[in-house]
Amino acid sequence: MEPVLIENGLVFDGTGAPPEVSPVALDRTIQAVGPAALDWARDRAGVRRIDASGMTVMPGLIDAHCHISFDEPHSNDELFFHRREGLAAIVATYNARKVLRAGVTSLFDADSIFSVSLDLRDAIEAGIVEGPRMACGGNALFTSVGGTAGMLVPDEGAIGYLKVTRTRDEIVTEIRRQAKRGVDWIKIHVTGIIPRQKASGEIQVWSFDELQLAADTAHALGLPIVGHCRNASSTRDAARAGFDMILHATFMDEEALTAVVDRKVPIVPTLTFQAVLAEHGERIGASPDLREIFRREIAEGGRALRLAYDAGVPLLCGSESGFSITPYGEWHWREVQVLVDNLGLSPLQALACATSEGARALGRLGELGLVRAGLPGDVIVVRGDVTRDVTLLGRPDGLAHVFKDGVRVDIETPLPPRRPLPSWRVSAFSTAPATRAATLGWTAREER
Repeated sequence: MEPVLIENGLVFDGTGAPPEVSPVALDRTIQAVGPAALDWARDRAGVRRIDASGMTVMPGLIDAHCHISFDEPHSNDELFFHRREGLAAIVATYNARKVLRAGVTSLFDADSIFSVSLDLRDAIEAGIVEGPRMACGGNALFTSVGGTAGMLVPDEGAIGYLKVTRTRDEIVTEIRRQAKRGVDWIKIHVTGIIPRQKASGEIQVWSFDELQLAADTAHALGLPIVGHCRNASSTRDAARAGFDMILHATFMDEEALTAVVDRKVPIVPTLTFQAVLAEHGERIGASPDLREIFRREIAEGGRALRLAYDAGVPLLCGSESGFSITPYGEWHWREVQVLVDNLGLSPLQALACATSEGARALGRLGELGLVRAGLPGDVIVVRGDVTRDVTLLGRPDGLAHVFKDGVRVDIETPLPPRRPLPSWRVSAFSTAPATRAATLGWTAREER
């Protein structure tokens, strides 16, 4: 811990206002910005001075959709059946350091395997392990039909990151149980996929009455509620039921858009997963059809999201980090580029979505995601002018400094190399059928 004066940097304060070259003083909190920072440093011994000429000084990123307990599974099978609670918690501490080193000083984890995210949150707050500040949900509430895990979703009970609720009483009981465990949010998986469904994409698997019951129960306990909504009716009904935030909100129609706009429900589009697969899917073996579906989802969803934004709906940046497609520490900045390239936001507007607006997910709007005197010293220094080119955040050497609570994070020393864990990853027998033709080079004519 040492007092720090960052000088000569272009300061983006998180609000979306034009940046200015200005000094920033840190000592746990942001002590001062502008001339007052020079006055503060003048009479203090041991102040470390950082010359940020040609760099951007800005709030730490806030990732409003990150799965810190998942550890980058390649499938739901791996996530549901190849994780042990204690080991998952230990592994999560390693991954949390990767996220922090990527400039993410705060994150929202909507659902957790076991109670890993809750325990990690508390360990970070206690100073036991290093990582971003966190707000967390527990197990996502599911019905026995739907979700994105197909037949792996049981008819009752809990598995992976989910808890099946079959009746109104079970919805209330589970929300109360999670409140007792200390969650910051309740998450409902409002849409999912079922075999042989007539509609394309995900369908709504909760009724409006069930959603309203869940929202009323959560609110009575002082908890906000968030919904995974990837079709029009789910977004509409979640907004009307009083949900406090919506993840995805893709494929909105006019009714859904009106409901969201009327209530100004914050949205975390989380299009990074789709953008990464659409752009880089060929390198990792994704099918051309899937890549095209994701491109279309970004294009079509982006139009409605931009209308919502223009009507005053807050947009937050989320990366969906925690899957093999979105590894920790790699793509937390990518949603900012999606907002610029695909929704047409200016860099300043998109950066505000990744900083000050993200504070909504932690219940600390006006406290986090801002470079302002008296607020937590969560500050990053990026090489170049990010307010003109947001992709600088994703360069391998893009970050010069990361501070959380005014303490400089070591981003130069590599983390210890990681080796495989027993039974942690799914081991496939092969990547293709071992037919006789494939293995022996035989043809049907030769066999005859």
